Amino acid sequence: MPRLSKKTMFAIEAVLDVAFHVGEHPVRSGDITERQRIPKRYLEQVLQHLVRAGILNGKRGPRGGYRLGRDRGNITLGEVVRVVRNLEVETEPSDPSIGSPLAHEVVWPLWEKLREEMMSQLDNITIDDLCQRAHAKGLDVSPGAHADHAPV
Repeated sequence: MPRLSKKTMFAIEAVLDVAFHVGEHPVRSGDITERQRIPKRYLEQVLQHLVRAGILNGKRGPRGGYRLGRDRGNITLGEVVRVVRNLEVETEPSDPSIGSPLAHEVVWPLWEKLREEMMSQLDNITIDDLCQRAHAKGLDVSPGAHADHAPV
C-alpha cells in the first residue's frame, strides 16, 4: 500500500489541531509545532499548501494564524492526503526507463488500482469524523477553544 509519509501525517495532525484549537483567534503555527511536535521546517511548507488548496485559511501578522477553510464536515482526509502527495511528487524523480516490463504492465497498474481504492475510502472520512474519534478517545480541545468553526 502507499506509505504514510511524515509530511502526510504532519498535514493531517495540523488540520486536526486547527479544528480542535481554533477559537476567537486563529491557531498559530508555533502552537501547532509545540502541541504536535512537528518540526517547523515541515509544518510551514505543508500549511502553505493547505491554504492554497482551501483546506485552511491563513492570516498573517501578530494575531495571525490558521482556521479551517470550510466546515470540518466538508473537508475530507483524501483532500489533505492529495495536497501532500502533490507536494511530494514535485520532489520525486520520475524516470520511466526504471523497471521491467513486469513492473510496468503488472505491478504498477495493480498498485495504482489499490491506491485509487484507498483514496476513495479516504474521501469518505471527514475531519469531523476524526475529531469525533479523538473526542471518543478523551482527546478534548483546549479550554476556550470551540470544536465547530465556520471559515474565516
